[in-house]
Amino acid sequence: MSQASGSITNKFVQKIASKEFRNYLMSTHFWGPVANWGIPLAAIADTKKDASLISGNMTAALCLYSGLFMRFALAVKPANYLLFACHATNEVAQLTQGYRWIKYNK
Repeated sequence: MSQASGSITNKFVQKIASKEFRNYLMSTHFWGPVANWGIPLAAIADTKKDASLISGNMTAALCLYSGLFMRFALAVKPANYLLFACHATNEVAQLTQGYRWIKYNK
């Protein structure tokens, strides 16, 4: 292992072992977004299902919900990029479902 990669590894281990990182792992700033990832994962999985099963109203509500929470994730201090990523992923998945719903119903 080169000295440069050893230094990077040491810095990474120190960061993970720090009290601040442990506090972050035990906070709602971390676990809230982790719990929220079920929504976009379910939406992504649903893209394989028949379009007749899509609820237009629920898809619209989830698009609005994710749009609002993307803004919230950046407005809180410190900004919660994990929450932002979760809702950005959900926004794309819901827009995909919305497109499928429109194509099926129109």
